[in-house]
Amino acid sequence: MHEFLQHLPAFAAQHGLLLAAFAALILALIVTEIMRLRRGWQDATPATVTRLLNRESALLIDVSPRAEYDKAHIPGAKHVAMDKFDPEHKDLAKLKEMPVVVCCRSGITSQRAAKRLVQAGFKNVHSLAGGIAAWRQADLPVAKGKS
Repeated sequence: MHEFLQHLPAFAAQHGLLLAAFAALILALIVTEIMRLRRGWQDATPATVTRLLNRESALLIDVSPRAEYDKAHIPGAKHVAMDKFDPEHKDLAKLKEMPVVVCCRSGITSQRAAKRLVQAGFKNVHSLAGGIAAWRQADLPVAKGKS
């Protein structure tokens, strides 16, 4: 260890660009992690969603387009198209304390919905990471058609 510390100043002097890139990478990781922690909602795996549905009676909202929802959705999911999604709606306002899981086909649109729920004052918001594709990959059941 002592020898390593002796060579460190010489290494730093010879490889300044490499050390600058390393420092930038570390800074980017720290900023990304801080942003993830402050966003107010959490990514959820299919196993986490199953636990939330079974043990905490979470509200499950699918924000996929209607055609995608009809092809495959998680059993019990309530469909609300993203263009009609209103977290301020009076029926949702009374559910602000209960766990809410949002999902979509790929997990991208559900992140936008999760952000809107947090902005509306919901406290326990989750987005299914990877969307219905991750749900199916985990070999969990899907329903088809309108519900």
